[in-house]
Amino acid sequence: MLKFTLAPKSEQETTFIQDIISNLKSLDMSNIGNINKLEQAVHQVRTIINQAWAKNAKKLKISKHSKQWWSNKCKWSLENYRASKSLENWKKFKITVKNVKRSYFDDKIQEIVNKSRGPWELMNWIKQRKLRTIEAINYDS
Repeated sequence: MLKFTLAPKSEQETTFIQDIISNLKSLDMSNIGNINKLEQAVHQVRTIINQAWAKNAKKLKISKHSKQWWSNKCKWSLENYRASKSLENWKKFKITVKNVKRSYFDDKIQEIVNKSRGPWELMNWIKQRKLRTIEAINYDS
């Protein structure tokens, strides 16, 4: 499955936003007096966004092994390790992965907690666990 995306806080995302802003500034929105002109303006805005997306979005191949938290830092660190095969670079890679994961999941937790449903949404991340079987307490009267 192919997916187009922009990595959050990446150079591509910044360029995408800058392209949209600069092109929107050049639009003439002063003479929108009827529905046809409004539809033309909306079409132009959609075209600007689509062009910026096509220019900046990257193709990602999503598989069942893909991780949402994986970032360019992880990729570069792994490439650095693969090039050198040194134990030091392997440790740096593991630390990078740990920090990226922590940052990703901290952000996700904050996002979920700040939604209207609150912290109970986090329960979806916890797998169902079987309760221990306990013996019934017999009471002899």
